[in-house]
Amino acid sequence: MPQTPDGVSRSHARQVVVSLAWMTFGGLSLAIMNALMRLMTQQLDSFQAQFMRYAFGLVIVIPILLRASISRLKPHSYKLQLARGGLQVMALTLFFLALPYTPLADMTAIMFISPVFTLLGASIFLKEEVTLVRWAAALVGFVGVLVVVWPHLTTGEGAGLWSLVMLASTPFFAGSFLMTKAMTRHNSNETLVVWLNVSVALLSMPMALFVWQNPLPEQWATLAVCGLLGTLAHYGFTRAFSMSDISLLQSVRFLDLIWSSVLGMIIFGNLPAVTALAGGVIIIAANIWMTRHEARKKPASTA
Repeated sequence: MPQTPDGVSRSHARQVVVSLAWMTFGGLSLAIMNALMRLMTQQLDSFQAQFMRYAFGLVIVIPILLRASISRLKPHSYKLQLARGGLQVMALTLFFLALPYTPLADMTAIMFISPVFTLLGASIFLKEEVTLVRWAAALVGFVGVLVVVWPHLTTGEGAGLWSLVMLASTPFFAGSFLMTKAMTRHNSNETLVVWLNVSVALLSMPMALFVWQNPLPEQWATLAVCGLLGTLAHYGFTRAFSMSDISLLQSVRFLDLIWSSVLGMIIFGNLPAVTALAGGVIIIAANIWMTRHEARKKPASTA
């Protein structure tokens, strides 16, 4: 197997870089979707917006359904798919309830608690080796997040009830990510993306019908774009999970703060504070360090 001068497999290094690229793509798609969904949840009930986002996501994957064989899209376990959808619905319900009242940068910073739960879960349930470097990269990135949110915590801004509601969603998101990682062993990427849209749309429908109001044409269009972006994000995450340990990929999620700060400035006119820029530098440094370290690691030898 070809190796770099320091003895690292080139294929392994390439796989690490590609998986991190897929995770970054997923995070950027999700950040754009969250910005648009924040607009929609300020205009429509959050339950309706949540359902429509996944209903449109289901429409987006129809070409996959038509092109793929039934055997390829058949899940390894319907119960696990439904359970993952239930975790995602619980997370999304709390998330979208708080989203209209939480600035994008604050929202993203709060959501960075999720990688900590994910790292713990990966170690406990998936038996992944969570190395000291991976913990350090995640913790350094989290320090960057604290630099961003500290002024809000000291002044009381963004630290009220809705911040706590947003925070409560993070363990459920972490559980959904962990289940997705575990299910990549027995399900194709297409299967996982399709069934997430199916399960979340079905479980969200009763709440949406209870509060339904007819959307305007521009709201239909925006939610359709959200369905596309959300599906692309989950596909990117699923591809990344199938290539690398979930604990390795978590440090890249801190880049979401950069995307959210830029989008908040463009869409909502919220200029990023100096602390946000300083925290961003710390986060980027942690990601560069993690990427360089993992790309140099030798993969485990195989028999």
